[in-house]
Amino acid sequence: MADVTEEVPYQSLYRRFRPSTFAEVRGQDHVVLALRNAVRDGRVAHAYLFSGPRGTGKTSTARILAKALNCTDLHDGEPCGVCPSCVEITRGTSMDVHELDAASNNGVDAMRDLVSRAALGSPGRQKVYIVDEVHMLSTAASNALLKTLEEPPAHVVFVLATTDPQKVLPTIRSRTQHFEFRLLGPDTLSALLAQVRDDAHLDVGDEALDLAVRRGRGSARDALSILDQVAASDTVDDDLPELDEVVEALAERDVERALVAVAHLTSAGFSPQQLTVDLVDHLRQGFLALVAPDLVTVAGAERDVLAAQAGRVGIATLVRAMEDLGRAQIGMRDAPDPRVNLEVALVRLAHPEADDSPAALLARIERLEQTAGSTAPPTRAAAVDAAATTAPPATPSSTGAALAARAAAVPTGRPAPEPPPEPEPPRDEVPEPVPPAPDAPTPGPAASRPTVGAHRRRAAPVADAPEAPQAETPDLAPVAEGVLPPSEPIPHPSEVSAPAASSAPFPTRDQLVQAWGDQVIGRLRPKAKALFQAGRFVGADGTRAEFGLPNEIHRNRCEEMRPEVEAALADQFGRPIPLTLVVDGAPTPTPAPGAADDEGDDRPDPAAPSAVRPSEADADEDLSAFDDDLEVAEIDNSAEARLLQAFPGAEEVV
Repeated sequence: MADVTEEVPYQSLYRRFRPSTFAEVRGQDHVVLALRNAVRDGRVAHAYLFSGPRGTGKTSTARILAKALNCTDLHDGEPCGVCPSCVEITRGTSMDVHELDAASNNGVDAMRDLVSRAALGSPGRQKVYIVDEVHMLSTAASNALLKTLEEPPAHVVFVLATTDPQKVLPTIRSRTQHFEFRLLGPDTLSALLAQVRDDAHLDVGDEALDLAVRRGRGSARDALSILDQVAASDTVDDDLPELDEVVEALAERDVERALVAVAHLTSAGFSPQQLTVDLVDHLRQGFLALVAPDLVTVAGAERDVLAAQAGRVGIATLVRAMEDLGRAQIGMRDAPDPRVNLEVALVRLAHPEADDSPAALLARIERLEQTAGSTAPPTRAAAVDAAATTAPPATPSSTGAALAARAAAVPTGRPAPEPPPEPEPPRDEVPEPVPPAPDAPTPGPAASRPTVGAHRRRAAPVADAPEAPQAETPDLAPVAEGVLPPSEPIPHPSEVSAPAASSAPFPTRDQLVQAWGDQVIGRLRPKAKALFQAGRFVGADGTRAEFGLPNEIHRNRCEEMRPEVEAALADQFGRPIPLTLVVDGAPTPTPAPGAADDEGDDRPDPAAPSAVRPSEADADEDLSAFDDDLEVAEIDNSAEARLLQAFPGAEEVV
C-alpha cells in the first residue's frame, strides 16, 4: 500500500501569522504593556473593552490574554505557547475560552444562556468570555448582561471587542477597563509585511509591499490579505497611476484628462463610489504630506511623490477637492448614475469657471491677482503720491501754478497739457463792487474777482471794506491725499493717470454712456451731479469725448466742474478721458401754441439778435438759485456755520 501523506489545508497569511504573544503584537504598545504588567502582578480586571478599527489586533490580544491567564509556565507575563492550555487555545478547542459573535447572537436569550453558564467551572484557572462586536447587542441583551458583567464569578473574565464604542451602552463601558487600539503606521506595517514575506518565502517585490501598505490603510489584516492576493496572482495590479492622472489633471486644470482617467478606471471595474473614496484618500495623503508629514500612511519614495504632486495642486485646491468629492459621494446614494456625480465634481474642480460657489470664485480671484500682480499699472493715488515726493518747494504763487508744477513732476513720458482756461463768471452772478475806503489802495485784478461763495454772502454788505488781504499760498497737502479745496481746480486726469493710458483702450460712446449712468455720476459731488445730469455723451473719437449740454450758459457752469468729472472718468476706465463740453445740437421740437410761456423757446429771436435767449436766461436764474442752495448746504458742517449757530444774530463780513 502506498503511503498517503496528509495534506495540510492552506491558511491565509493573516491567520497563519496571527500574533501568539504580547511581544508579537505590532503597533499597540500602550495596550500590551498594561496587560502584561497586570498578568505578571496579578491585577487582572474582571472585564475589558477593546475598541478600534478593524484588523488592529483586538481579538488576537484577547486570546493572548486568555493564554496568559491559564498558562502554566509564564515568563514575565508572557504565555509560553507550548503548554497544553496554550496549545488548546491556539487550536480553538479549549474549554476555558468562549467566543461569541454579538452580531449574530444579539438577542436577550443568548445573553441569558451566557449568564447561566458563566458560573460553571472549567479545567483552567480562568474562564474567558470574548464577545466580538458587542455594540450590536440589543438593549434588552445589554441590560441582561449588566449584573453579571459588574460582579462575575471569581474565575470569569469578560473581554468585549467593538469597532464602534460610541454605540456601547455607557453602563457597560463604566463596568470595564477600556483600551483603544490604533491603526498601524506605514513603517510598522511595512516591517510586518517584510517579515511575513521572509517567513512565508513569498516571491514578491518591494512594490507589492508598498501596494499592500497603501491599500491596507493601517489595518494589519487588510494588508496581509492584499499581500496574499498579490502573491497568488504574481502581478501587482495597482490603480495608483490612474489616480495620479486624475490629480495631475486637477493641477493642470485639464478637464478632458480627468474625465478620460475616470473612464479608464470605471471600465476596469472600479465603481464610482469606490473610486471616489480612493481619490479622496489619495488627496488626503497629499494634503497631509504638505501640512503634517508624520500623519502620512505611506512610506518610502511614494511619500515624496505625493508631496510633490500636492504642491502642484495647492493646499486650497486640495481642501476644496476633498469637500466637493465628499458631497458627490453623499449624492451618489440616491443618484441613478453615480458616475455623473463624480464627473460633475471633477469638472468643477478642473474648470473653476463652471462653479459659482464662493470657494470657486475666491480661487478665481486669487489666480487673477497672482497673474495681474506684476503688471498692474500704478493707480491715480500712487501717481499723486509720487508727485508729492518729487515736487519742488512751494512758492508764493497762484494755486494753478503750484498744481501745474506738481503735475509736471509726475513722469508721463509726454509733455503735460496746459491747464484749461478759467471760465469767466456769468454776468448775473458778478457781485456789485464794494467801494474802497478813502485811504485804501485800489485793489488789483485778483482782488476784484469774486471768490467762491461770494454771491451767497452779498446779502450782508459792509460799509467799510477792509483792505484786501494778500493771496496766500494754498496748502498742497490735500492734493497728495486726493482731496482738493472746493475753490481750487482739480488736476487734469491726464496729468496723474498717464502711466495707465497705454494699457487701457479709449472707451466708445456706448461704454461711456453705460458707465456714466451706472457708476460715474453717482460718485460726483452734489453740485457737479446736479449740473451734469442734464447732459449726455454725444460722441467719442478715440482721444476725446464730447459731452452735450442744453445751452451755452449751462455749458459755462459745467466747465468749472469739468476737471472733477474727468477725474471720475479716469478712475472708472483706468486712463485719462479728456472731455469737451459742447452745446447739444439736437433739433428742438416746435412748441405747441400757448406752450411757449410754460416751457420757453431755446431758439434765438430773429428780431433781437443781440438779446439773450429766454431759455438761457431762465437756465441762468435756475442754476444760480440752485448754486446758492448747494453751496450753502456744503458749509452746513463747517466752522463758520457752527459759529453763526452759536451766536444768533451775528453776520459774516467779507
